[in-house]
Amino acid sequence: MTEILSERSSRVVSFAKLHRAAARREQGRFLAEGSNAVETALAVEKAETVLVAEEHLDRHRAIVETAEAGGVPVLLISGRAASKLSETTTPPGVFAVCPLLDASLADVLADEPRLLAIAVEPREPGNAGTLIRCADAMGADAVVLLGDSVDPHNGKCVRASAGTVFTVPVVRERRVAEGLAAIAASGITLLATAADGEVNLDHADEVLAGRIGWLFGNEAHGLSPEVQRVAHHRVSIPIRGRAESLNVAAAAAICLYESARIHNAVGRG
Repeated sequence: MTEILSERSSRVVSFAKLHRAAARREQGRFLAEGSNAVETALAVEKAETVLVAEEHLDRHRAIVETAEAGGVPVLLISGRAASKLSETTTPPGVFAVCPLLDASLADVLADEPRLLAIAVEPREPGNAGTLIRCADAMGADAVVLLGDSVDPHNGKCVRASAGTVFTVPVVRERRVAEGLAAIAASGITLLATAADGEVNLDHADEVLAGRIGWLFGNEAHGLSPEVQRVAHHRVSIPIRGRAESLNVAAAAAICLYESARIHNAVGRG
């Protein structure tokens, strides 16, 4: 790490292009920023290169040692280069270049998952990343992003996932109807959240005991009538205060927690 790469370095310029989805597709890789993401990428052997800002070298010494022990190249970069690569107000000074992480829906279904988080056309990267983090925390087997969705390799999404984008399979399937049909055909019960759902989440234990795929809608429009009709059940989340509704991330956390609780209880029984 004797050479310090500047913001004009060809490698830094190439890595900075990974902020764009088109460049990520072309290069087949993305840029993870921050210690949580980089540490997790190294732990699951998904880091191709680690970059550390010279001024933050001591702070990230453990990450550097882990990378070097695993044979992952470590590049030292200038503060300006770190600013060029960063999408945050205060650059954390550590990055990892990683291969794209897309999982196959066929492969996920072949493993007979018990719990899926399925987002239909999610557009907001922060919410998508939060959903991925929540799904991982609740033991979901995979996250499925259907339709015209945000790229899970988007920097904001990766940061919001707190590194869990590396630890739970994330599927992208552009064909909504075909994706839902394949999931249902594999024996998974599809549940849609709806304020007027016929099943109350407080009394859904029997439904939740099976193999479940929770459907979560777009932040602005929710689930379309067509998608709701595909669901086997429409489930309402009891709201006991004056709030009229919950955002996608909050609803997902509640629904996935309840599913995980029932699955654990059934497993112990």
